[in-house]
Parts: sequence; C-alpha cells; structure tokens
Amino acid sequence: MNRPSPLSPPPECPAHSPGAELLPLSAATGAPEPREVYRRLREQWGNVARVELEPGVPAWLVMGYRELLTITRQEQVFSRDARNWRDLNEGVVPPHSGLLPMMAWRANVIGADGPEHRRLRQPLDDGVARIDQRKARRQVQSVCTELIARFSQQGRADLVTDYATIVPMLSIASLFGLDSAEGQELLRALLALFGSAGDSQDGNRHFEEILVDALRRRQENPTDDLTTAFINHPNLRNESERIQSMAVMISSGTEGVNAWTSLTLRLMLTDPRFAARMHGGRLGVDDALDEALWRDPPMNNMPARYALRDTELGGRHIRRGDVLILGIAAANDDPAIRPDDTAGEPGNRAHLAFSAGPHVCPAQVPARLITRTAVNTVLHLLPDMRLAIPAEKVAWHPSPWTRIPVSLPVEFSAARIPALGSR
Repeated sequence: MNRPSPLSPPPECPAHSPGAELLPLSAATGAPEPREVYRRLREQWGNVARVELEPGVPAWLVMGYRELLTITRQEQVFSRDARNWRDLNEGVVPPHSGLLPMMAWRANVIGADGPEHRRLRQPLDDGVARIDQRKARRQVQSVCTELIARFSQQGRADLVTDYATIVPMLSIASLFGLDSAEGQELLRALLALFGSAGDSQDGNRHFEEILVDALRRRQENPTDDLTTAFINHPNLRNESERIQSMAVMISSGTEGVNAWTSLTLRLMLTDPRFAARMHGGRLGVDDALDEALWRDPPMNNMPARYALRDTELGGRHIRRGDVLILGIAAANDDPAIRPDDTAGEPGNRAHLAFSAGPHVCPAQVPARLITRTAVNTVLHLLPDMRLAIPAEKVAWHPSPWTRIPVSLPVEFSAARIPALGSR
C-alpha cells in the first residue's frame, strides 16, 4: 500500500487543505478529555500539528515525546527567544494580543539561550537550594489547615477557589517575604495573565508593579527571604533582572501548583479506581501526584520555541521564524512511549510535565512539597469529602496553556477544625 509523503498530506483531509480552519489551542485544553482531542490531531497530522493560538495566529503543536525532547535540547535550532518569532515581527500578532504576556520576549531566564540563560538560571537554582524544606512544609501545612478551618463547619466548599488557588500563592509569597494581602493581589493578576485573553496585559502590568514595590522595600529592609537573596545575587545586574527572576519563580510556581493540586484532587473525586488505590494505600501521595502529571499535566501546552532556520521535525517542514508549542499533555500520551497506557505506573517520572533540556522547571522541589502537603492535608482533615456535582459538569478556565478547573464543589461531614496556631 502506497503511503503519502509526510511533507505532502493528502488533499482530501480537511485539516490539511489550504485555508482550512485550524483547531484553536484553547479548545483542546478546555475540552472534557483533552487527550482525545490530541489523539485526533495526531491521527490527522502525526506528531507535529498545525493549530491556532488566537484568530489568525498559527503555530506548530509538538505532540511527539521524542520530537519534544528534540526541540527542548537543541538550542542552536530551536530558540527560546521570542524576538525570532516571524509572525510577531511581521505584525500578524497585534500589539494588544493577549498572547504577549506569556509569549513576548523578556530580559529574563525564559527568553535567553546559551551562556546568558545559564547566568540568569543560576539565581533561581541557588534560591531553590536555600529553601529550608522542613520549615517550608510547616508553613504550607499551616496555610492549608487555616484555609480548611474557615469552611470545615459548613460541610461544603469549593476546593479550587477556597483552597487550591490560594495555597500556592500564599506559600510562595511567604518565601519572598510578601504578606497575605499581597499574595491575593498577585493571584488575581496571575489569573488574568495566564488566561491570555483581553485582560492579560493589565494583569501582567499589575503583577510586576507588586513585585517592584516588594523589591524596593527589601532593598531598604533586607531580611532572610528570596527577595533579599535575588537582590544580593551577583548574577543579577539590575532591578529589572531581579524583578524578572521573581516573576518567573512566582508565576510558574503558583499557577503550576494550583493546577497540579486541583487536578490531583479532581482525579480522586471523579476516578473511583484512582481514589480506591489512594485510600487503600496501594498508591502513595507522591505516586498519585506523578500519575496526575502523566494524565493531565498542569501546563497542557507550554510556550514556546522559535525556529532559527528552515528544518524538518516529525515529517513537517518548519520555516525559520515559526513558533513551536510544547504539547506536554499530548507527548505524555504518545503511543510510542505509552503503547499500553502503563507509563504512568508508580515510580515512573519520565513524564514531561516539567519540560526538559536547559529550560526544565527550576522549582520542581518546592512545587512538589507544596502540592504534596496541600493534598495530604485535605485528605487527612476531610476524609469523606465527595464531589457535589456530576464529574462531567466540571468546567475549565479558558487558556491555551494551563488546565485548571473553574470549580470543584465538595460536600463532607461538618466539623470544627482549629487552625494550627490555635491548637
């Protein structure tokens, strides 16, 4: 049987026809079962699919596990520097686009390659290394217990808005010496930023304003926190680089942990097999966290790489200046590595939820610490909680990148749970 050239897809396939409508990426992340959407894309395109980021702005979605490793490891071909994005330079992406807070170039570790990336990465690695994990765990547990104490007597709560969105921001904000009110302000700004919608740029501006205020206060009154550590780090040369380093740590940690916690709790509440393995002790919390990362990673899709020259990837012709999106959820589901859906078995951490290559997430350790503590605490304090709506009614925040439930309403036996400080 003759097979068509991978560079010349069959004309009868609508997805490949000239002028054919491309799938909006947010339609995949917001679908009830994103893996089914990615599987259909894979059937049409193979491991590298053409999608739409916003109306009129195309991109390549890299869904193959090996292809994703290729673009994350080959900086000499696939750059992280958005100044190489052809559609942005040629005006296809409008200046008011909601994509820009996530995708436009910034003078920070995310937008750099090579030696410059290593210079800006070192303060992040040093900052994570200096975190006292035992102290941090106690602080996170205190935050979690206090939040649960607020609603425990009601017998009902929303585990997203009342818990999972608040825990990481307050926990990470405390590492930077920010108080609860500042943490709440940062959270609101980040929700807009990651939505990549009309209020995205306003959210980005407010987010940075809060960080500038915090940094300048610490310059006058230094203390033992990550803000002071960034002020004193020799690799950070000016205020802008310090602000950007703070922004990377706080934004990636907060949104990622929010999603990771919410998605793990959702699995427990909606998947009887998963819940039985956890409650029966056959699946430890860390293994449950990794299974959630395999099945529904917080960053379903991660921006971005930009081709520095014409090349080929997964049978597709990639032009210089093309943008490539890391399809993490799709790559985790690649049949080349998961032919029988066993890659998510306990102990397997080969998932790509934290990306790969030089830009792999620097905050994996604190992210796991916060998520593990948040899940453990709510399981311990609310052991009989159950979802108050049908599983198929769970809705998702609109975003081409993250996958976070809008709400997880639960019911449980009402009880008075005192905050740790009052025990």
